[in-house]
Amino acid sequence: MNPVLVAGCVIILVSFAVRASFGLFQLPIAQEFAWPRESFSLAIAIQNLFWGIGQPIFGALAERFGDRKAILGGGAFYAVGLVLSAYAITPGQHQLLEMLVGFGIAGTGFGVILAVVGRATPERHRSMALGIATAAGSAGQIVGPPVANALLSQMPWQSVFVAFAGFVALSMFALLLMRAPQRQPVADTDEPMGVVVKRALKDPTFLFIFIGFFSCGYQLAFITAHFPAFITEMCGPITPDSLLYVLGVTSATGLGAISIALIGLFNIGGTLLAGWLGNRYSRKYLLASVYLLRTLVSAAFILTPITPETVVLFSVAMGSLWLATVPLTSGLVAHIYGLRYMGTLYGLVFFSHQLGGFMGVWLGGALYDLYNNYTLVWWVGVGVGALSAVIHLPIKEYPWSERPRVPVAA
Repeated sequence: MNPVLVAGCVIILVSFAVRASFGLFQLPIAQEFAWPRESFSLAIAIQNLFWGIGQPIFGALAERFGDRKAILGGGAFYAVGLVLSAYAITPGQHQLLEMLVGFGIAGTGFGVILAVVGRATPERHRSMALGIATAAGSAGQIVGPPVANALLSQMPWQSVFVAFAGFVALSMFALLLMRAPQRQPVADTDEPMGVVVKRALKDPTFLFIFIGFFSCGYQLAFITAHFPAFITEMCGPITPDSLLYVLGVTSATGLGAISIALIGLFNIGGTLLAGWLGNRYSRKYLLASVYLLRTLVSAAFILTPITPETVVLFSVAMGSLWLATVPLTSGLVAHIYGLRYMGTLYGLVFFSHQLGGFMGVWLGGALYDLYNNYTLVWWVGVGVGALSAVIHLPIKEYPWSERPRVPVAA
């Protein structure tokens, strides 16, 4: 296997293992400090927002100074943010430090890594390689929440943050394998980055992709941050004669951690399938289909009683669609706009994803404190999912180089 792909998978796996675990800290931190749900929710929301802000920044840094330096910088932000968070005792401190964590996720996440993997992979295998790298994030999601739950049962949440910082630092050794090929000079464009970005921002297709990715961030971030607490408080009891109980899942808290892991498990297959399909069929129609299915699954879940069985079914269904949008969206950006500035352009698109993530996490906490339930937040997610399904349809899915060039004013 391509060593660049292996290194990228290791770093993404650890990065997402830690990120996917933040929802499990909602209740311990709120209970220790007697905070309303919104306080730590806003910290996670800020993390998502700065992940989005940092994505194009780290993409540009990678294109200017090299991929490995950008990723190493991201790992440093991540580890430092986690260690300092272990000593935070006020909502403001947590919210400030989650800015560092957000930048850390940006530097070790999809934007930089997928651009490297995309350059290191031939066109005929690119969508599949992007799917594999994305699936590594799902593998992290399988591992992270159960590990966090186990650690939280043995030590205070502060110590778990420090342990996670150590995992992130260790993952940086994978950079020794990351010898990416040279960036393509003029195959895609001989224009400077600023001109390309200005033209992209005026392109309706780019704006459709940008807006469409919003709902992906909203749904994923809300579920990651609030689903464990939602299940702990709302799910029916796990009976001793149930399969879950026999398998060792005896409490709603344990089911909350397992549900996030189940989403990650089934997302591996869903993401790989999306990558495979993206090599063969129209990515815009595949994306519209994924968003439509997510919308239907979310609506069906909130309309039915919340039981252990429906939680498992929802986790399986949503997991199959979870990150399927990432290889399709990143592949679409690479196909239309080329590889030279893929890191920066995908980073800009990903900012919309993280705006959605900010809204999903923050609204989840704010509306919970207001109404004492998550129902309204779910229905907002259903609405933005339907919008994303529709807005991908008018995308012009052919390379930018084949379109007439319109000069961009300085």
